[in-house]
Amino acid sequence: MRTDTQRYGTIIIVGGGCYGSYYVRQLRRASSAGALACERILVVDRDPACRVAVTPADRADGDALPHPEVVAREWQAFFRDYFALAMRQGAAAARDAIVPSPLMPHLMFEWLVERARERWPARSIETRALARAPSIPWQHPAPDGTHYVSFAEWTCPINCIEPALCPVIRGPRTWTMPAAVRAYAAAERARGHDLAGPVVFHCRHRAYGVGMFDTRDVLAADRLVAEAGVDAAVEVLVGTVSHCHGALSILAVGAPAGDGGAMREMELASSTRSGTA
Repeated sequence: MRTDTQRYGTIIIVGGGCYGSYYVRQLRRASSAGALACERILVVDRDPACRVAVTPADRADGDALPHPEVVAREWQAFFRDYFALAMRQGAAAARDAIVPSPLMPHLMFEWLVERARERWPARSIETRALARAPSIPWQHPAPDGTHYVSFAEWTCPINCIEPALCPVIRGPRTWTMPAAVRAYAAAERARGHDLAGPVVFHCRHRAYGVGMFDTRDVLAADRLVAEAGVDAAVEVLVGTVSHCHGALSILAVGAPAGDGGAMREMELASSTRSGTA
């Protein structure tokens, strides 16, 4: 029996179409090889007849993964309820992981914005564009304020696991987006821009071509926002990234109105940490 098997509680796959069905197949292969195990797989897609739902399970010898459950909901609504439950569950959700879709919006950032509005209903909560462009080769600022970045100036294979040797340039991958985002935040602070964070959701390759980040990282990001904005205006840089690509956004929280508001917000931040807000 393998001793290095990665073990998860619930694995959430964003999207049940071509990408989601590919991730399910790869998870099954990982299970067959003894590389990965989980208690539950949720595939979130607004279409109840998505590809995962209508494709028969293709089990190989040794595959012990549970059959994927298709949750027919909009992604934002699903994560609103899922993270609320995860905060109440505490340690029980610490083993959960999320498999993002390459084509999804900046979902974790959207959830943090929604949480900030719930926590501070009397304060301005905005999405702001980056004040300066980072030093990353490819960039695209979107109308909604999301800043898309990539170290690749070429078309990457969709199933690339971002190995140490890049399969396109056939040489060492000398870059990693999490480090670049942290360096950007540090450079902005050095210029006088009081930028908190960054919050970085790093989608790492876990097994057989499937990248994930952990639920506990998202909940920790929510705590960081609560603490950073408890008694003052704050801008928090948030990135969902892999080694090569990323989506960056700034969550801007306005200043509280007076000492009484600050005291109430401290109470709300405390309840957030306990998962009751």
